[in-house]
Amino acid sequence: MKKVIRLAGVGILLFAAVACRQQQTQQGEINDSNTPLHLLTPAYDIPYKEWNTDEIKQSLDRILNYLQANTPTRLVNKETGEEIIDRTQIDRNTQLEQKAFRLASYEWGVTYSAMLEVARATNDSQYVAYVTERFRFLSEMAPLFTRLMNEQGVTDKQMRQILSPAALDDAGSMCAAMVKASSLMPEINLDILIANYMDFIEHKEHRLADGTFARMRPQANTVWLDDMYMAIPALAQMGAYTGDSKYFDEAIRQVLLFSERMFVKEKGLYMHGWVESAEYHPAFHWGRANGWALLTLTEVLNVLPENHPKRSKILEQYKAHVRGIVALQSGEGFWHQLLDRNDSYLETSATAIFVYCIAKGVNNGWLDAVSFAPVAQLGWSAVATKINEKGQVEGTCVGTGMAFDPAFYYNRPVNVHAAHGYGPVLLAGAEMINLLHNFFPRMNDSAIQYYSVKQDASAPIFSVKD
Repeated sequence: MKKVIRLAGVGILLFAAVACRQQQTQQGEINDSNTPLHLLTPAYDIPYKEWNTDEIKQSLDRILNYLQANTPTRLVNKETGEEIIDRTQIDRNTQLEQKAFRLASYEWGVTYSAMLEVARATNDSQYVAYVTERFRFLSEMAPLFTRLMNEQGVTDKQMRQILSPAALDDAGSMCAAMVKASSLMPEINLDILIANYMDFIEHKEHRLADGTFARMRPQANTVWLDDMYMAIPALAQMGAYTGDSKYFDEAIRQVLLFSERMFVKEKGLYMHGWVESAEYHPAFHWGRANGWALLTLTEVLNVLPENHPKRSKILEQYKAHVRGIVALQSGEGFWHQLLDRNDSYLETSATAIFVYCIAKGVNNGWLDAVSFAPVAQLGWSAVATKINEKGQVEGTCVGTGMAFDPAFYYNRPVNVHAAHGYGPVLLAGAEMINLLHNFFPRMNDSAIQYYSVKQDASAPIFSVKD
């Protein structure tokens, strides 16, 4: 039987730790008789501690500074590299300046959304300014390159993805980010770009007979789990943006269609792909694709009206997926490239997405802080080790198609220029800051615990045997 003994004063804790070291020095081997072994320091591979918001913000600022330098808003001549100042002089040789990352991609849609989340969590206007500068630039470039495309039939590849989306990858994530940003920067007219993206999502993307978003690769009528995120959050955001419930209804319908085909209830995980003509669907539970699915559920819940008749179904699906995800977190805090295969490598972007979605669930009251906040914190402790001094995010799997053998997933490269890592890490850091504002983590008997009220720092709690 255990008794909970409240020891008065931090001094006792310090005394015990000092005594432990003294005993080790004086008596040589430590053992159960001469040392309170539960006070020994574990050999963690990642930080295991009480985080504070300043530490998290410093990591996010490094990322911001790195991205500022690597996503310029300039026009250049692609042959000479010279900057084009007079925008009336653009021609077939004009392109957006290229550095480490593109300004318009699904990865950067996530990043723009994440910048807005960091701004809300920290009240730091630099993050909104980053988005504002780039969305203003793109909105100003759109009519110029539209004219160029109509007159000469050519345009910059990045601008073509904006003006003539060819896949959900081109449209959904950027659309959702622009909808979120529109209320924060009313001086920028994003409506034309938003409408163009939504036109592709609603009317031009390939679908199965029942309306499920699908692709014609790698096999005919293939459903990609990734496409939950590439389309559904944009629909949900449009519901909030316009007040038209048809967008909410379609977002929910798509969530349920994807989940009926691809959610493996026994594991609480989604499979990566579903092929209409296949008799058997290999259930490869790729980490980042499951991240996109959970992020989709999180985003839909975040804007779906509380009184929507099907909200409970989305919340139930979110919780079921979270339970499946949480059960597979590694001891290092990361999740694996293939979630249920521990011999696959530990991957950063999926881990960061899970941290954000779980922390958001706790902050919004969808999940219990006692059970789930430590999971999010452990994940952040892992992710934080992958933000290097330059502000680069390490350990992110590069862009990944679909395969029906495990070797493909096991051997996908990781790269600091894989754009998929930056938005998720910013999201995770922002939501962890919110978590630390809403709850109170504290070491209790060497374990991180989360409390709804601040604990008395002068009275640590230990559990000891009689």
